[in-house]
Amino acid sequence: MVDTEQIDAIIFDMDGTLWDGVACYTQGFNDFFQKNNIEKQLTNQDIYRLTGIEEDQFLELILPEFPYKERKTMYKDIIDLQYENIKTKGGKLYPYVKEGLEQLSQQHRLFIVSNCAEFTIKYFMEWAGIEQYITDSVAHASNFKPKNENIRYLIDKYSLKSPVYVGDTASDGKQAKLANIPFVFVNYGFGETKTYDIQFSSFEELAYYFIKP
Repeated sequence: MVDTEQIDAIIFDMDGTLWDGVACYTQGFNDFFQKNNIEKQLTNQDIYRLTGIEEDQFLELILPEFPYKERKTMYKDIIDLQYENIKTKGGKLYPYVKEGLEQLSQQHRLFIVSNCAEFTIKYFMEWAGIEQYITDSVAHASNFKPKNENIRYLIDKYSLKSPVYVGDTASDGKQAKLANIPFVFVNYGFGETKTYDIQFSSFEELAYYFIKP
């Protein structure tokens, strides 16, 4: 369990926790392949199984036929296409996320830490209309550090005393443990785990739990 009386901040994962933007990511890859006459096509399922891991490992698994430097160069163009998809098409915001973040922000400082491209969080927040509720965020590609270090960075920067990390995968739980903070598991996302401090089956349930009376 998590003592809500002590919590002063909630740090969220993004993909699988706040929204499902996989279609945007997949389309970015496929648009790039088509424009460059590369005979390759990905499905949403290809991205689902790899979402949340750090960039170099992700690219090694998703583009194994290309050398490291070529993968990195390709990905820069792919990311730009993904950004456009987020801005113009968006994804699936999970139920009650916007309302819940608004309510939670009145009592807690809220943050996002995600293993994503540098500006994905920014464009996601703009599309979802939640910028005003988020104090700060860190994307993996902004410094290429693991989640636990980016979580600790925010804890130190804002002198947080008792934050929690909310995520949807076993990896999120491991990173929270490395950062030495409680892990809140949302089981409606992309992954599974049996190791958590508390779990919720909806964002609404999570929000109500952390809102102090």
